Formats: sequence, structure tokens, C-alpha cells
Amino acid sequence: MDVIRSGTTEGAGTAAGTEQSGYRSAAQMSSMFAGRTPDADMAAVLAAMQASGAKPIETLDAKEARKQPTPADAVKAVLKQRGESTDAEAVGDVDNRAIAAPGGEINIRIYTPASAVSDRLLPAVLYIHGGGWVIADLDVYDASPRAIANAAHCVVVSTHYRQGPEHRFPAAHEDVYAAYKWLIANARDLGVDASRIAVVGESAGGNLAASIVIKARDEGFQLPVHQVLVYPIAGHDFTTESYREMTAAKPLNTDMMRWFYDNYLNSAADAQTSMISLYKADLSGLPAATIINAELDPLRSDGELLAKRFKESGVDATQRTFAGVTHEFFGMAPVVGKAKEAQRMAADALTTAFGSA
Repeated sequence: MDVIRSGTTEGAGTAAGTEQSGYRSAAQMSSMFAGRTPDADMAAVLAAMQASGAKPIETLDAKEARKQPTPADAVKAVLKQRGESTDAEAVGDVDNRAIAAPGGEINIRIYTPASAVSDRLLPAVLYIHGGGWVIADLDVYDASPRAIANAAHCVVVSTHYRQGPEHRFPAAHEDVYAAYKWLIANARDLGVDASRIAVVGESAGGNLAASIVIKARDEGFQLPVHQVLVYPIAGHDFTTESYREMTAAKPLNTDMMRWFYDNYLNSAADAQTSMISLYKADLSGLPAATIINAELDPLRSDGELLAKRFKESGVDATQRTFAGVTHEFFGMAPVVGKAKEAQRMAADALTTAFGSA
């Protein structure tokens, strides 16, 4: 049975939590998010981002944008303020490699969980990082694949891809599909059961993960057993409720999304393809999906609309919007409680799918 749960409000932040962060007054913080309020955990990260001096991405060219402090840096800053370790979550093994892709080699990083047993094939996830198809890399998005590897007891292959504006659409989409096919072809050498492979992506990576599934279906290639889409880019409609609300939001807002599209797409026609406008695509015959969204995010409506379209297409879909948190919260589990909940939700969906495969 398809289950869609959206707009949840449990544990929403308070004005007091915002004031304690030292970021701005509660009223100023609320104005950034159309009258909604980040919870105390999220407000602390936003304060660290403010203190980092990062410039607005939409005012920069791509090369300068890639040099800016990241949300991952803000998490480390909060941990330092608390006197806590900034070490990455330990896994069993990490292996950096390069593989062939349509435009040349791309970097991948293979995470083996601490629970791995040498004589047993594990399920696997192809993880795809965010960054609007333009910024970020495997290092910026290191926390999420580590958490998934341990929580879902699977090998995680995190893949990079060509980015705009140097490499425009569909370069990133081509690269991640090549990485997916590489993972299946090399599964046994990686200690992976090729019949139990899922895809997970964040933001632009969520868009890329879903595009892999659609392309595999269209080509008659092996489908993943599940897709976890974390605040995915799913359409090119700036009139949705969340795009209209989150014009001043951080760390992602409506103008930044326009900037990402401008730096990746060749033309307006690209935006209407099934690889970009996912909720307008034919979604029939696809594997079950878990969609995770943040309340204070211009992409909130994208995820909720995509979940609705999955259901209408006969695809089992579970969707949850986490209250009081922003875009990028998923990888912030060391300092944001809702991130731990979201990672658990993703891991539970993956382990169920792996067990049913």
C-alpha cells in the first residue's frame, strides 16, 4: 500500500531555540523562512554558517562558489563549539577509486560498513551527492554515505560526476548512470550481491538517482530494489508553494536554484525533459521510493508533488517532511536530531528492500 506522509509538525522549533543560537532575533530568523521557525539544533548550524562568512552562491561564478564554506563546515564548527570530536563516523573501510564514464574518468568512494563479514555478500547503495549539478564533491558529502553504510549494513559507492557550467546537461546524468552500471558489473569484486542494489541521492543527487531508475526502466536494464530521494530536485516550476515561501531561506533559496539551473541546463527545453521534471515524467513500473524533505526548503513542494505522482502511477511511495529543518539537514546527524531520524527512516526502508529482494 502506498503511504504518503507530508507536512509533519512534531518537534517543531521554537522562538526561544532560535534566540539561544545567537544567529539573529527570532523575528529575523522567522522572516527568512516565511514565518516558520528552525528548531534549536538547526538554528545552531545556521548561526555557524552565518559566522563562516560564506558569500551568496547566486552572486558568484561556479569556480568561486565551489570555494565557499559549506554546511558540512558549519557542522564541524558547531561540534568545535561544543568541545566534541569532528572526526567522521567510523566505517569498516574506505576506498577511493576512479572509473570510466562517458566524459572520462570520475571519482568514486567505496564505504564498507563496520558490520561487514568477509565471506558474505552485502547489499549496496549507489549514493549521489548534491550541489545543484554545479558545486560540492565526495568530501563535502562524506557524512551521509558513512551513516547509510553503517545503519543499513551495506556497501555504499558514492559517485562524483561532471558538473556545469563546464559540462552541461545531460553530463551529470550520463555519469551517474555509468556509475550505476559499473556497480552492477563489478558487484562480486566489491563483495556485493548484484541483486540487492539501491540508489540514494540528496538534492540534485536525488534528481540524478531518480533519473537512473527511469533510464534503467526505459532501457530494460536491471532496476534498483529501492530509491531514497532526499529533498530531490523534481521539477522546474518556481510557482510552487515552497519556492514562493523560501525566497530568503538558507542554505538554499529560490534564487540559488535559478542559478543552479542556469549553470547546468543548456536551454529552457532541457528543464522539461523527464530527467529534470521528474513529477511530469512517466513513473509507472518503477521500484518503491522513500522521499525525505525539509520544511524550510524551496524543494519541499518538489518532493511532496513527486510522492503524489508516484502514488498516482502505482508506485509504492513513503514521504515525510521534517519540521523545523532546512535543506542539507540529512547529513548533519552529529548536531541535528532530525537528521538522525531521517537517516533511520532511509536505513529502515533500505534494509526492508534488501530483505525482500
